[in-house]
Amino acid sequence: MYLARPPGFLGFRPAPRADSLWPKSGGYMVGRIIETDACVQEGAAWLGSHDPRFARALQLVGPLPLRRKADGFAALFDAIIGQQVSTLSAAATWARLQAAGLTEEDAVRAAPPDVLRACGLSRQKIRYAHALAAARIDYPALRTLPDAQVIATLTAVPGIGPWTAEIYAMFSLGRADVFAHGDLAMQEAARRLFDLPERPREKSMRVLAESWSPWRSVAARILWAYYQNSTAQEGIR
Repeated sequence: MYLARPPGFLGFRPAPRADSLWPKSGGYMVGRIIETDACVQEGAAWLGSHDPRFARALQLVGPLPLRRKADGFAALFDAIIGQQVSTLSAAATWARLQAAGLTEEDAVRAAPPDVLRACGLSRQKIRYAHALAAARIDYPALRTLPDAQVIATLTAVPGIGPWTAEIYAMFSLGRADVFAHGDLAMQEAARRLFDLPERPREKSMRVLAESWSPWRSVAARILWAYYQNSTAQEGIR
């Protein structure tokens, strides 16, 4: 993962509560933005002070990664490519798409199915790729929308479910209080860290994560790192 700051990216501002909001252009309201390693460290310190189990996890995993990525069409297309395949397989497919010049919206929209298939996309992912390209999402506008509206806008596109939309909000838009409740690695990490009798399902994770606001995105980073540490497996690409 890497830090990217597209023009107009929202800056980092203090917010003591999860519902702390400030106005941006167009009358929209957005919450806290994670933009630097210092932002992640602040959120980790807050979570560690509020729950000793997070403090214990942080001692095990060390400094958390920023995991910032550029926003835009390519970020979502890459997420679709990575659905239900291994990291290596997704990386190989993405490399072929890059070599073919097929990672931008206009190029993907114009690409015939057989060309995308030659790059390694399944029939279903070709349909999703064309749907995303045809959606013509206003990506700069997403930077100024509230979290819930970002998720709703993205999940209206075929092939983009809540998990993909939440990951985009966390890592491409830097939202500090978004959480991927349906992520299996985080659910398993929560079971282990909080000594739960079974892996919590999405509904239970939503309840559990409420107390981690306004830093639920940092809590996600802790849980992914804890999952990797405790299982020696990779949580996300």
